[in-house]
Amino acid sequence: MGGQVSKQVQRRKVLSTEKKLLTSLQHNSGNEFPGSDYRPPDRKNWMQGLDPQRLHINQIVWPGTHDSATNKIGIPCISRPFAQCQKLSIYHQLVRGTRVLDIRVQEDRRVCHGILKTYTVDVVINDIKKFLGETQSEIIILEIRTEFGHQDPPEFDKYLVDQLGEFLIHQDDGVFEKPVSELLPKRVICVWKPRNSPPPKAKDPLWSSGYLKDNWIDTDLPSTKFDSNLKHLSEQQVVLKRRFFYRVENTVTPQADNPVLCVKPVTRRIHGYARLFIAQCCSNGCADRLQIFSTDFIDEDFVDACVGFTHARVEGKA
Repeated sequence: MGGQVSKQVQRRKVLSTEKKLLTSLQHNSGNEFPGSDYRPPDRKNWMQGLDPQRLHINQIVWPGTHDSATNKIGIPCISRPFAQCQKLSIYHQLVRGTRVLDIRVQEDRRVCHGILKTYTVDVVINDIKKFLGETQSEIIILEIRTEFGHQDPPEFDKYLVDQLGEFLIHQDDGVFEKPVSELLPKRVICVWKPRNSPPPKAKDPLWSSGYLKDNWIDTDLPSTKFDSNLKHLSEQQVVLKRRFFYRVENTVTPQADNPVLCVKPVTRRIHGYARLFIAQCCSNGCADRLQIFSTDFIDEDFVDACVGFTHARVEGKA
C-alpha cells in the first residue's frame, strides 16, 4: 500500500512539472504562426472558402477528431466519462469543421471504444451523407478500423462501398497532388483497417491502412506527448513528397494506474496547446510536415488554427 501511495505522489510531481513546462513554453514562445489570425467565415464550408481550384490535398492541415463517434457511448454518468472523447455528433463535428473521422467498430457493426459500445455505424454513415448533401466542396477522410480485441464485421468493405460508393475517392497516389476541384464530386477518402479480413488493394474504392499513419504513444503526461509529437513529425517526409497521410494527435489518455480515469480532465492537460504545437512546428522547422491534426472534444479554435495554417499555405506564406 505504501509503495502505491509513493508511486502516486511521484506521478503527481511529474504531472505538475510537465504542466509547468508547457505553460512556460507558451509564455516564452507564444502561439503565433502564419495564418494564426485567420478565421474561416463559414466553418461548415471552409474548403469552399479557400477556393477548391487553388487548394491542393497536400496543402491541407486536416482538423480531425480522436474516437469520433463516442458522444453517446456507454451509460451516462456511469461508464460514459471513461470512454467519451467527443460530445458532438458526427454531423455536428463536420459542421464545426472536422474533416478527419476516427471510427472504431466491432463485429456487429456497432461503434465501440474498448469494451464499451454505442450506436451502429449506420448512424455515422447517415450523418456523413447528410453533411455531404448540404455542402459541395468539402473532402472528408473517414478512417474505420476494427477495434483492438474485436473481430471484423462480415463483408464490411462491401457495406462501405454500398453506402458511400457515389462519394468515394478511389485509392490512388495521384490524389495527393490534386486540387480539391479535380476530385469533385467525389468527396470521401475512406481508409478501412480490418484486423483479419483482406485489406483494400490499389485502385480499390477504399484505401488501405498504409495510407494513414501515426506514431501514437499512450500517456497521460502532456509535455511527454507534445515532445513525442514534435519528434516523430520532424522525422517524416515533407507533405509535398508524401504519398500517405500522417496524423498527429493533440491528446493524452487516462492510464490504468492513475486515479484520474475520466477522459475529459486528462485530455484537458494538453487540449489548450494546439496553437502552441503549430507554432513550435514552425520554430523547429517541421511545419512543412504537418498534415492531420486531431483532438478530443474538438472546438472552433482548434478548427480555426488548422484552417488558418492551411490558408497560409495556399497564399504561399507557410
